[in-house]
Amino acid sequence: MSEDTIEEPAVRRLERSRDDRMLAGVCGGLARYFGINPAFYRVGFVVLTLIGGAGILVYLAALFVIPDEGHDESIAAETLRQSRDRPWPLIGLGLLALAGVVLLSRVTLWPHGDAAWILLFLAGGTILFLARRSSEPSPPVVRAEEATVVAAPTATVPVKKRHILRTILVVLGSLFVVGLTAAAIFVAIFPVHLSHGVGEKTYAPTSVAALERTYRLGIGKLNLDLTNVGLPAGETRVRARVDYGDVLIVVPGDVAVRAYAKARLGYVNVLGDEDDGRNADERSRAVGARVLVVDARVQVGSVRIEHSLR
Repeated sequence: MSEDTIEEPAVRRLERSRDDRMLAGVCGGLARYFGINPAFYRVGFVVLTLIGGAGILVYLAALFVIPDEGHDESIAAETLRQSRDRPWPLIGLGLLALAGVVLLSRVTLWPHGDAAWILLFLAGGTILFLARRSSEPSPPVVRAEEATVVAAPTATVPVKKRHILRTILVVLGSLFVVGLTAAAIFVAIFPVHLSHGVGEKTYAPTSVAALERTYRLGIGKLNLDLTNVGLPAGETRVRARVDYGDVLIVVPGDVAVRAYAKARLGYVNVLGDEDDGRNADERSRAVGARVLVVDARVQVGSVRIEHSLR
């Protein structure tokens, strides 16, 4: 081989890992191919599974299309190549694909709230930042014969400091990602809509015309005073929805109130009757010429419906 010959780098091949595997080596193979810790992929599959079930289907699809380490073809490619001589594996693969399509039509990839995607976006950005930082080349190591030329104290101390700082950064970033992922799972289970508003809102309508059908809030406290609303004969309906926070509804004392309050996680009190915990709910039943029908719910927080003191 001549001195001018340039060796071309080996082409990196995506394949399922045999050494780093918990199930089928998908996460280990993705980690080796993209240079990212496999724990990030495992957390991602768990998150997709918890927020809708799509993580299982994505993992199974990767299992069939990514070849195992040491094999030239994936399970799907080998099945298609042998379909002429052995049609039954192809039929089985087709049935699995059909089952996957049916399951995919029933799972939800998108969380109901909009805060989960913000947290997942931050977690993904942190992962990319950490991966880029960890893939930066380390400073060259000074060999023993070169130690007499380069001063040891000035060369090694900065290297050690950079290594320590990088390790601390990776640890803190990993904890940050874990926290964001846990928060994303929580808000996916108990969705929050930031577009509905954040803070404390107070409403005190003085007529039925000014009364809104539904009052909404994303995070915060919603105060609704219905004391001065002159209710007509029949039923008047109003709803209140808060994702994370508190609802306080004050109803007039001279009308019949038929109310229902529910908290997926929290505390409810309807005219003195209370409940707390998971899926806490209370209701009141009343009849009369004028009936106020109230439906108040929170994802996480409290609901109070009480009579006016005036």
